[in-house]
Amino acid sequence: MSFGPIHIDHIGIATPSLDDASLFWKLIGLSQSMDDEVVEDQGVKTRFFSTSTAQLSLDAHPPMVELLEPTGEDTPIGRFLEKRGPGVQQICFRVGDLEGLISHLVENGIRMIDNEPRKGAGGKRIAFVHPKSTGGVLVELTESSH
Repeated sequence: MSFGPIHIDHIGIATPSLDDASLFWKLIGLSQSMDDEVVEDQGVKTRFFSTSTAQLSLDAHPPMVELLEPTGEDTPIGRFLEKRGPGVQQICFRVGDLEGLISHLVENGIRMIDNEPRKGAGGKRIAFVHPKSTGGVLVELTESSH
């Protein structure tokens, strides 16, 4: 079975302030790749940094760093920060067949947070895998554009 190609899309880092957290990523040479975006239904403001300026293909981009600032305390990122403080919140993999992979994971006993894709940052379709099925890491899956 192939649900690929599968690549690291981005690493999400929770922070109380996008501006404060951006300095380091700029200093090491990453470039802010798009405007900040508020994803209302997730209660988060996002800012992406690219690890390269090279374009890989029409549907791919280099691995990114995504900074995640909560829009309020009672949001997933707000609760994450309260419980764990700033730091890596999730790793995201870009896959070729999101719905097929979700079905495959569920059929094999993997616990999903999202059994159906939903809309994430940049309008991409996403789904989260529960950390209890991944050794404690929140895994986000996103689909390559076609």
